[in-house]
Amino acid sequence: MQFSAHQIATLVGGSLEGDPNVMVGQLAKIEEASSGSLSFLSNPKYEPYLYTTQASVVIVNADQKLDRPVQSTIIRTKNAYSAFSTLLEVYNKMRLEKTGVEQPSYIHPSAKIGKNVYIGAFAYIDKDAVIGDNCKIYPHVYVGDHVQIGNDTTLFPRVCVYYDCVIGAHVTVHSGTVIGSDGFGFAPKEDGTYQKINQIGNVLIEDHVEVGANTVIDRATMGSTVIRQGVKLDNLIQIAHNVEVGKNTVIAAQSGISGSTKIGERAVIGGQVGVVGHINIANGSQIQAQSGVNRAIVEEGKKWSGSPATPYNAQMRSQVIYTRLPELERRLEELEQLLLTKEESK
Repeated sequence: MQFSAHQIATLVGGSLEGDPNVMVGQLAKIEEASSGSLSFLSNPKYEPYLYTTQASVVIVNADQKLDRPVQSTIIRTKNAYSAFSTLLEVYNKMRLEKTGVEQPSYIHPSAKIGKNVYIGAFAYIDKDAVIGDNCKIYPHVYVGDHVQIGNDTTLFPRVCVYYDCVIGAHVTVHSGTVIGSDGFGFAPKEDGTYQKINQIGNVLIEDHVEVGANTVIDRATMGSTVIRQGVKLDNLIQIAHNVEVGKNTVIAAQSGISGSTKIGERAVIGGQVGVVGHINIANGSQIQAQSGVNRAIVEEGKKWSGSPATPYNAQMRSQVIYTRLPELERRLEELEQLLLTKEESK
């Protein structure tokens, strides 16, 4: 699909310098762009490419100075990065635009399907499920009975949503994710075996959440495992039963949150972080990658690192000391040898 520079400038609220009728049909990085491409410049590190790029249109910040002529049509905006992000969103929405029900697929007669919905081939919608308006259910998705999905939500191929789970509006769930699988509940028996504790709760995902590929969110034993509004979960994350993740928290790949832990709002959790169960993590906490959180974090807005996790600055000092240990060991051995020599000379 082709757009003129004038159309793009109107969309992002920018001012034009150059040919308003030049057409673009693809997005590209400024250093790799070819004719017919749209690019942007916001990082001064890439400024030299502004004079060599083959992009037909480049979005720049309003205060960008030009030291010499450029070949591209320039669109000046208040924030080039934000403007380009808006275009990416529009481009992606148009690219993924789908409607209708493909066959073969199965929709239970009692299921309620909203307007302008896409349901891909081999999708399975179970009894009494509710699918909101403008949803996209891609091929091989399973939606269990009594599941509720809000408007404008997208489930990519092979997402599995177990019974009774609730997903809000404007949610994106990527391929291979499982929502509502059983929590890890087993009671030890006298003979050394384990008795399964049935998990009868559900998962509640609020609006504007994004869940990465192959992530698992377990259903609660009772009540709900809750993912609050605006949460962003990366790929390959484990969220255990009865966990609550607060608004606008982000969690990076391969992290695991144990059962009944409550994570506050606006927390930032790095990759491969492990969190024990039944603790609270305060609002605004920042936890460095590969940290192990084994106790509650009660102070808001603090940084943590290491395993077990300790305050970030203390951990950095500890790492400096750790790297010096071989040298300290050598000096200690020298002192011991000196004392031994003095003792022998007496």
